[in-house]
Amino acid sequence: MTTPKISVVMPIYNVEAFVGEAIQSVLDQSFKDFELICVDDGGDDRSMAIVRGFSDPRIRIVCQANRGLAGARNTGIAHARGEYIALLDSDDVWHQDKLILHYIHLTANAEVGVSYAGSRMIDRDGEVLGVSMQPKLGRVTPRDIICRNPVGNGSAPVLRRSALEKSAFPHPESSERDCWFDEGFRQSEDIEMWIRLSVKHGVIFEGIAGLLTDYRIIPGALSANVVKQYLSWTRMLRKLKGYAPEFVQEHGDTAKAYQLRYLARRSIQLGNFQLAREFLSKAMGLRPHILVEEPGKTLVTGGAVVLGKLLGRQRFTSLWRPYLRNAA
Repeated sequence: MTTPKISVVMPIYNVEAFVGEAIQSVLDQSFKDFELICVDDGGDDRSMAIVRGFSDPRIRIVCQANRGLAGARNTGIAHARGEYIALLDSDDVWHQDKLILHYIHLTANAEVGVSYAGSRMIDRDGEVLGVSMQPKLGRVTPRDIICRNPVGNGSAPVLRRSALEKSAFPHPESSERDCWFDEGFRQSEDIEMWIRLSVKHGVIFEGIAGLLTDYRIIPGALSANVVKQYLSWTRMLRKLKGYAPEFVQEHGDTAKAYQLRYLARRSIQLGNFQLAREFLSKAMGLRPHILVEEPGKTLVTGGAVVLGKLLGRQRFTSLWRPYLRNAA
């Protein structure tokens, strides 16, 4: 069996409504020299039956007891044979030219370790929403990653295997098994990995033009506990401080302010305007200069907090529903 150029790692856990579309978007790639590693993370719906319904020989199935997203990605990476590793969550969809464009980018730029692109937001039914992720593409610094996370989501990056291996470490409870993502995180595992690659190992991140991933916003997903998200993110910051204290000293508060503003926006979408106000107030108190760095998004967030308090959840929701439709 020939070694594929790209290994696509797809964790699968109770996503029967979406996994078929995700797999098809990989099989439809204009770049054909890949393997698709589907990691069964111990779900109990028909997801794996759908996976087994595909007959393409490039699909490989690996089964494990449930270990969460980080654990499933680690299992997939451990089984990967490609020179490049692409990540795709099983409820997202790729543009048909995604792999070929990242392959060209990485082969033409040997110093780049992580290639990524922007993403469109789609709803449960695959309809394109009125928002997208259009990140910074060039001259990306560790500060950019911790403050603004240009990678954006776990279905956007394609990683050079040699760069990824710099982050490998033995599992703390099973030393015979390697980890790349920290399985102690059930949230913030992506940003923890990106910042570790950048700060600790000097891996270069660079983006390419285009919205090459359709990132699905599923009903109920926005109702995740935003306080829990913040606690997980601050835990990541504490881990970072353990190996890069000077970096955290310089950039930690700015990063925290941006994270608080992000959580304020999530709280607005949930209709919890009081919590949004508290998050935004803490962000501005910590680093008011984010208003200068990103005036548009900061002012819109503040305006939404005020408007939400005045109109109430129901009337406010009717205003932003056209942008998120049935995704919220």
